[in-house]
Amino acid sequence: QAIRWHIELQPWASPTPSLNYEASRFLKYISTSQISCEHTNLNSLKGYSETAKKPWSICLDERFSLIHRIRSKQCRLYSLGLGNDDNQFELSMANSGCEVHRFDPSIKSAHIQEGRHLWYHRLSIDWRDPNPAIAPHKLHSNTKKLGTVLNEFGHQKIDVLKADVESAEWKILENLILEDVVEQIGQLVFEVHIHWPGFEVSGNDSTVVRYWYSLLRELELKDFRLFHTYKDLSKPQMFLKKEAFNASSCYTLSWVNTRWK
Repeated sequence: QAIRWHIELQPWASPTPSLNYEASRFLKYISTSQISCEHTNLNSLKGYSETAKKPWSICLDERFSLIHRIRSKQCRLYSLGLGNDDNQFELSMANSGCEVHRFDPSIKSAHIQEGRHLWYHRLSIDWRDPNPAIAPHKLHSNTKKLGTVLNEFGHQKIDVLKADVESAEWKILENLILEDVVEQIGQLVFEVHIHWPGFEVSGNDSTVVRYWYSLLRELELKDFRLFHTYKDLSKPQMFLKKEAFNASSCYTLSWVNTRWK
């Protein structure tokens, strides 16, 4: 299979590139569920408390594999974070019998096991592997692509990938799509940030929004369907540094891979 270096960009939203049209198309897209999911939280599972600060919604409907894998204690969650203290979702998944791996470069030891099902790894998941010539000179600079980590851990599949990576999500998502790693994932729950383009995303504003939209359309082509959107009104109402489009700077989006029955 040929290596892909770039995602396919969607046609512009209007005959001539326009931020208004791109923003309108993108915001409508992330606000519209593509599939309905009746059971989206862990309340039905033991050990869950309602103190999670953010709605990390997963689809627990019977037609998808996750609820069955939770019941049979075979599910696996990867959580990508950056020093975020809110780990209620991870704990509740671990309490439900899921194998939970949390990747966070700010933890003190390389690997910590907490309880039977929860591991912390001092690793930052990135969209590229480190340059071997540079990496060893940086203390604790341990960044790897998700595909590399899956290979090293011997994991073929992740039932849920949760990411709250402060604007690195766009490039990480692009890497998962280009390397087909996304097909090894059952559900995605990503916090997306739209107050600036994100790490190493370049171009003028309309180009950036077209790129974001194109990434999400690639997910759709891979049979992922958006089932939940949370617009975080506690965050500044900013869209690419402008107070415009009635947008929050931060949304939590949840997709299910409909191939995983």
